[in-house]
Amino acid sequence: MGSLIDFIAAGCAGIAAGCLMLFCCRALAGVELRRSDAFPRYVPLLLRLAVPFLPLTRRAASAPLFAGWRDILAPRLWMAGYGELFSPEDFVGFKLLFWGGGFLWLVLGACSGHILLCTVLAGLFAVYPGMMLNAAIRRRHLAIMKALPNVLDLLTLSVESGRDLMSALRDILARRKPDELGEELTRAFQEIQLGRKRTEALRDLAQRVRQPDLTATVNAIIQAEELGVSIAQLLRIQGDVQRGKRFMLAEKRANEASVKIIIPIVLFILPAVFIMLLGPLVNQVMRLFAR
Repeated sequence: MGSLIDFIAAGCAGIAAGCLMLFCCRALAGVELRRSDAFPRYVPLLLRLAVPFLPLTRRAASAPLFAGWRDILAPRLWMAGYGELFSPEDFVGFKLLFWGGGFLWLVLGACSGHILLCTVLAGLFAVYPGMMLNAAIRRRHLAIMKALPNVLDLLTLSVESGRDLMSALRDILARRKPDELGEELTRAFQEIQLGRKRTEALRDLAQRVRQPDLTATVNAIIQAEELGVSIAQLLRIQGDVQRGKRFMLAEKRANEASVKIIIPIVLFILPAVFIMLLGPLVNQVMRLFAR
């Protein structure tokens, strides 16, 4: 009876701890870090947890030793959409913090005897900032590629109806749901409103995002303006090209799905099926040999 009560108490304590952890994770997931009110940014949970400790490593991250890292990270932060939120020094500081966390895991593994597990956790801590940044860049580029054909179609219709490119872009951005492409176009449009040349703002947009489809479209628009080609016809052609690329990517992923699904089938579904089918047979054979 006492062991049953202890088991129930331990289970309730575990459920309570899990619920508390889930509540804390959801509360932290709702925390919004922003440096600009125009484009709020959401960052992963582990980076939010590391933000209070960032002043500990910011001075070391500003050292000349990490100048190469900062030069590499500066454009990648803008590609991921974190350019206004984190400086290169901040992200180098994150790397140093996670390296320190990995070193603590190694020390803990050496003291506790669980060296293999703690080594794996230390490696994950060390590579997490870079993996997070690469994933954010891929996710942002994919979102821009998906939204680009629709924006080009709307621009084509507006320009063909007699409106100029900038006024059409302003109205489209005002009515579209905010997304990654809308954010970058809004920033370029604001730069043009502040007096910057249109070609310079568009080139800076392509250099900042470095998404191949967007870069090709921007370069085509710049060349059309310089050569005097019809913008409406160019936008229609670019919209058809980008839509074709999006369809090709969808077909590629659909064809890859049948191959990728083999791994979970082999690892998880087939063993369960074999256990259900062969389990009773194996049990009967073992009983037969036991007699």
